[in-house]
Amino acid sequence: MIGRIQGLLIEKTDNYMLVDVNGIGYEMEIPLSTFVALPTLNELVTIHTHMVVREDAQLLFGFSSLSERGLFRSLIKVNGVGPKLAIAILSGLDVASFCRCVKNDDLKALVAISGVGKKTAERLIIEMRDRLPQVELEDGVAPQSSISMDNFVDAETALIGLGFKPIDVSRALGLIEDKQDSAGSLIKQALKILK
Repeated sequence: MIGRIQGLLIEKTDNYMLVDVNGIGYEMEIPLSTFVALPTLNELVTIHTHMVVREDAQLLFGFSSLSERGLFRSLIKVNGVGPKLAIAILSGLDVASFCRCVKNDDLKALVAISGVGKKTAERLIIEMRDRLPQVELEDGVAPQSSISMDNFVDAETALIGLGFKPIDVSRALGLIEDKQDSAGSLIKQALKILK
């Protein structure tokens, strides 16, 4: 099993990357969240990986953090969720946002992800609820107080309701320094980032 790769980033798109390690190129499928975290081309990159071996293919998936890889591994254990759908989920929501969706039974945010229907979203919430503590401890999904968490969820829900993509909303809210602000304040700050 290949667990980590370090080398020169040769190619990257929003769902694929190629890393050169001493003359050998490793192709990896990646979520959008990993693409955003990648350095520029021809720079050194370290990627956490998960390898899937099937009769017809050997697939390598790359992640910028251990928590992303941990969530991916938990997602593919859910009935009906394969590697492609798990990558789509990670492209639609970052780890912290996915954890909030599961904790708050937020079907709307999950169904907004391409390939996730209502039944799959319900299954994800039910089956992932017990696995969240393990995912959150992987590498730093920081716990928040319940009041600030409620404000954060309210802001996130409102922004998604305005038509912004869940991954963009998560990224914008993640850039806000004072996450203890009111929901209204979080929304205003996020809108400045999103426009």
